[in-house]
Amino acid sequence: MTDYKLIKEQIKGFAEADPLFLPFLSNASAVLYQSLPDINWAGFYLMIEGRLVLGPFQGNPACIHIAIGKGVCGTAVQEKRILRVEDVHQFPGHIACDSASRSEIVIPLEKEGEIFGVLDIDSPVLNRFLEEDEAGLKEIAGLIQEMAVFRDLELP
Repeated sequence: MTDYKLIKEQIKGFAEADPLFLPFLSNASAVLYQSLPDINWAGFYLMIEGRLVLGPFQGNPACIHIAIGKGVCGTAVQEKRILRVEDVHQFPGHIACDSASRSEIVIPLEKEGEIFGVLDIDSPVLNRFLEEDEAGLKEIAGLIQEMAVFRDLELP
């Protein structure tokens, strides 16, 4: 069982040290990548000029741009909800950035009522993300939304 409380405390420590947006998200993606078993990608896509653009991440190279409503990430933004996908190959319009990925969870991130990006985590294991993962990652996303300082990135 993943210790989401410990992960949250580690990420909070980075935010308290310096909450500048890009370094904070970089360290958050590293903590998630190293702490979660059976994943092959952990990171962020950020809303820039009406689309999702690749942000800080850990894992294989990824798609740079994702349109709203496309793939799991773009659909999560369009529907403004968490998407937990058991088998990405069964998801209509899935964007295969890494052919090894089999399951995915995407959590929209908001500041002042506006979505500024998503937390995206992929796994090579089918049905990797359970309700407990969704609950733990939702808490971590809440911390990121609360503590990130946007001085170093212009957002809508």
